[in-house]
Amino acid sequence: MDEIKKENKEKNDEKQDNKEIEIPHELPILAVRDIVIFPYMIIPLFVGRDISVKAVEHALNTNRLILLLTQKDFNVEIPEPSDLYSIGTVCMIMRMLRLPDGRLKILVQGLSKARAVEFSQQEGFYLAKIEKIEDIQIKEFTLEHEALVRTVKEQLEKAISLGKNIPPDAMVIIENIDEPGRLADLIASNLGLKSSEAQQILEITDPFDRLNKIREILNREIQLLTIQQKIKKEARDEIDKTQREYFLREQLKAIQKELGDIDEKAEEINEFRRKIEEAKMPEKVKEEAEKQLKRLERMHPEAAESAVVRTYLEWLTELPWSRSTEDRLDIKAAKEVLDKDHYDLEKVKERILEYLSVRKLKEKMKGPILCFIGPPGVGKTSLGRSIARALGREFVRISLGGVRDEAEIRGHRRTYVGALPGRIIQGIRQAGTNNPVFMLDEIDKLGMDFRGDPSSALLEVLDPEQNNSFVDHYLAVPFDLSNVMFICTGNIADTIPSALRDRMEIIYLSGYTEEEKLQIAKKYLIPKQLEEHGLNSSILKISDKAIRYIITHYTREAGVRNLEREIANLCRKVAKFIAEGKTKKFYITPKKVSKFLGAPKYLPEEELKKEEVGVATGLAWTEAGGDVIYVEATIMKGKGNLILTGQLGDVMKESAQAALSYVKSKAKELKIDEKIFSTMDLHIHVPAGAIPKDGPSAGITMASAIASVFTGKPLRKDVAMTGEITLRGRVLPIGGLKEKVLAAKRMGIKTVIIPKRNKKDLEELPKYVKEGMKFILVESMDEVLKHVFSKVKVKAKTQKIAAKSK
Repeated sequence: MDEIKKENKEKNDEKQDNKEIEIPHELPILAVRDIVIFPYMIIPLFVGRDISVKAVEHALNTNRLILLLTQKDFNVEIPEPSDLYSIGTVCMIMRMLRLPDGRLKILVQGLSKARAVEFSQQEGFYLAKIEKIEDIQIKEFTLEHEALVRTVKEQLEKAISLGKNIPPDAMVIIENIDEPGRLADLIASNLGLKSSEAQQILEITDPFDRLNKIREILNREIQLLTIQQKIKKEARDEIDKTQREYFLREQLKAIQKELGDIDEKAEEINEFRRKIEEAKMPEKVKEEAEKQLKRLERMHPEAAESAVVRTYLEWLTELPWSRSTEDRLDIKAAKEVLDKDHYDLEKVKERILEYLSVRKLKEKMKGPILCFIGPPGVGKTSLGRSIARALGREFVRISLGGVRDEAEIRGHRRTYVGALPGRIIQGIRQAGTNNPVFMLDEIDKLGMDFRGDPSSALLEVLDPEQNNSFVDHYLAVPFDLSNVMFICTGNIADTIPSALRDRMEIIYLSGYTEEEKLQIAKKYLIPKQLEEHGLNSSILKISDKAIRYIITHYTREAGVRNLEREIANLCRKVAKFIAEGKTKKFYITPKKVSKFLGAPKYLPEEELKKEEVGVATGLAWTEAGGDVIYVEATIMKGKGNLILTGQLGDVMKESAQAALSYVKSKAKELKIDEKIFSTMDLHIHVPAGAIPKDGPSAGITMASAIASVFTGKPLRKDVAMTGEITLRGRVLPIGGLKEKVLAAKRMGIKTVIIPKRNKKDLEELPKYVKEGMKFILVESMDEVLKHVFSKVKVKAKTQKIAAKSK
């Protein structure tokens, strides 16, 4: 009691001191978030924002007084005056500590309520003119008022008994306070109210109205706490019920055991023992399985660890350790399957038949690691299914696109909650045999982050010398993957890590020609789509010319994926007409295609109508196949600058600079006045400007355009070219020859200039691609210039410009 009296005396003295402190009419503003400060409240605050730090420093340099206003929105980082409540509390900064991270820790005591009337911005903070707000004086303390004070105190005690957390020190002070306003403020500051609700209480100037508001809040809090206690009691009763059922169940098991009834646990153990014997595991794996089975036998069935061991045993016993399918080693039958499913792709088919032939001669051989690289839609994934069908094996496919976690390949360790084997072991279990055709799709799109490098984890999987003992982190025992035939697919080989690429046999699948697409559509796509849409060939017929029209005007791709979509679109339109009863038979010609598919999506590039100076015809490779590009060059008065436009990549820009340097070095031989290079700017443009372009194979095309514009000689429109150029004028080999030749053929260009070192690629082109084409093999740019200039004489504007520049 003496301590309480002493504390009350200190509080009264403190109150008297607060009244004696003179509060000025202008104070700095400190915006606080998610808290409302009441008078006489002592609280530590962390100050980190620049505007707040400067306000505190200003207060410390003057009278240590500061006005604390609460933000209306917690998330506003730099509050304006409109973001703050106008009524707050004038506080005295009692202590201040600078923290190592630059923040301030201050201890403030509320003195009096005040209203911010007018704001003014200073150097980095706000000052406000304030009006002090005094509580309404109580003229008479009635019995009703005394009853309200007692009721609030009783409500607070009840809330504490129901679990409300109020500091004991605060309760001692509350018990000894009879002043309504002070009592209301003290309870409000300890109830943990929302800032908006606490602000409402702060703004009430009548002490009894404020205390009455606290009574309403406490009444609501008691109701909530009562419901909360009820919920906890029901949950506790439910747990007690579960425990009672567990004990009863255990008693029932004991009774069944005494009566000789079947023991479920013993039955489960016996079932696992039988599965372990039937799985025919390797000896080391069997030892691990039996060890885990003994652990399970000793465990209580309801123990958490027993579920982990049970799941692990299920994985071990369900994996096909000794189950395999017998290969269909009939070479002719396999060839028929491959030919039936895919048109052309002779290299790939030949490789599969070679594998079957070796497999027929040697029973035990390691599975090859094939990797199909090619643009989308050329049949890489479907080819894997055909290989599985030809071999008579199960087929499993997983997509590696976007996989970033090494555990996706190797699995998680059993110590993790919810651990599972990696996708390789999951795929083997899905196949049910240990020698499926396993397709790893989109291997060029593997990712890597802090969780590990999946491509490194695949090194063991795809290495024929190591994968006979592949260890998954979850299984922790080796599994033989040497019988699996792995097939990887990707769009480009460059993004596959070199160590991983070294373990694979890469087979490139180039795009299809128009003739090949026509045959694929007739033999595969149209029959498939007719069946899927409930049609047949007697109802819908598509002419060859219509198919060609769809290929050239509605698709632009290396594969046939979009072609199949357009044929499906056509079938849907026809099915709609038939369902409406309009007609029963359709014959699609090129003129009728636009009626069903709308206006053509693509218009082929027009061939140059006349031979021009500075316009060279080049050939480019794209993901959608080959394309013809026109490199344009022109000169104008300037200072010898080189201007490049058309969204060219760095490699292509460097090719242009190398081409210009070559032409400059050959100025005398080409009869070009050397002064023109310093008095003229050269501009090279490659349409279409909206499409990014890169690669070195446009080198000789750019050099031809530059030589043409400086000599004033026109270039032949019937000659297309491709090749990389060096500073010395050597022509280096390029890739994608088949696609580029096909692009030239589509445009009606019969003569193509290619590097001499691409002769080997030329020999591998199909006969129908080379038919009617003339190929000029060159080793240097000098040879190129002998074939590209036209014999038609054009008035040379360049020579006139050169003469004027002198």
